[in-house]
Amino acid sequence: MTRKEPTMGTKAIWAGEKDYLAFGATQVPVVHSVSFGYDDMDEWYDVAIGKKKGHIYGRNTNPTVQAFEDKVKALESAEAATSFSTGMAAISNTLGTFLTPGDRIVSIKDTYGGTNKIFTEFLPRQHIEVVLCDTGDHAAIEAEVAKGCKILYLETPTNPTVKITDIARMAKAGKQAGAIVVVDNTFATPINQNPLALGVDLVLHSATKFLGGHADALGGVLCGSHELVEQVYHYREINGATLDPMAAYLLLRGMKTLSLRIERQNANAMQVARYLQSVDLVEDVFYPGLPTHPHHDIAKEQMSGFGGMLSFSVKGGVETVRDLLPKLRFANRAANLGAVETIVGPSRTTSHVECTPEERAAMGIPEGLIRYSAGIEDIDDLLADLEQAFAAVAKEAVG
Repeated sequence: MTRKEPTMGTKAIWAGEKDYLAFGATQVPVVHSVSFGYDDMDEWYDVAIGKKKGHIYGRNTNPTVQAFEDKVKALESAEAATSFSTGMAAISNTLGTFLTPGDRIVSIKDTYGGTNKIFTEFLPRQHIEVVLCDTGDHAAIEAEVAKGCKILYLETPTNPTVKITDIARMAKAGKQAGAIVVVDNTFATPINQNPLALGVDLVLHSATKFLGGHADALGGVLCGSHELVEQVYHYREINGATLDPMAAYLLLRGMKTLSLRIERQNANAMQVARYLQSVDLVEDVFYPGLPTHPHHDIAKEQMSGFGGMLSFSVKGGVETVRDLLPKLRFANRAANLGAVETIVGPSRTTSHVECTPEERAAMGIPEGLIRYSAGIEDIDDLLADLEQAFAAVAKEAVG
């Protein structure tokens, strides 16, 4: 049999771990030591300056953390990876590495609320010009990028309205302008989408979400070329947004089932989205797997699966949200996503809690929008749960 590259499911289990196993263990140990000692002063120096592999201090590197980085690196087919304490740390450290006063960054209006706050509140304070284009208006993005920018920053699918941007097209525009192209791949995961293969420079994740998958560990990770990742690593090691070894272990453990989880979540989200289209109380359903999605064709071209995330707006706005969500039996009402359990919540308390109602409206996020993170439960139970919740709300309205 001809030997071939392992599949994503096999990589999720085996990649990045062999070099960090000890004492015959089959699992990567949690190394809590803050420092790493050397009797040979020359060896210590060589490790300290990166001439030789090893670790000297936990804020810089750690064996458990590096195993996690190596696994994500393998899944994204990247040259290098570095990790962070949270997903927002990954974003802010990446932007902080490359942007200086007078620079210009081009992005889209529909990024995650925390990212949007960096664009609208923090970067302008540093005299960095931020241009936010309508998501999906590829010509407008290209026109702004052509004027010159240091970074082109994309998020696709977006949080929470799951809008889609043509990654290959935007990467080409960014390269022509000499920009660093960055994509937040959190919603898609490496199982469904590989931005580096589509021409971008850097891809990042909130590992807290689908990568970990069990809502028990915070983390972020960035992948790309050695040259760019090393610059971000240096910024992170000095600024200190280090991933904790125990969190790295939990993320590693969670990633072993990543391929299986995503396969189930893709299927569940698709069926939930189709069901919601038939509900009278639902105004609109947002899911890139639906033919009605405005960029369904682009998603079909660049994604191997449409993801476990969807959102939908309900008639009656916030009042209906208040009535509906507590009636769901198989859904956590919480500000998280990507876990094995289904999670629901309105953007006003989850993705865009930092924003005012006016700011959310300007981004096309109605107050009656519900973000739905499909878990790995049996789909019949999820659909029955939604059906009984909607029926109860409808009955109360009539009564």
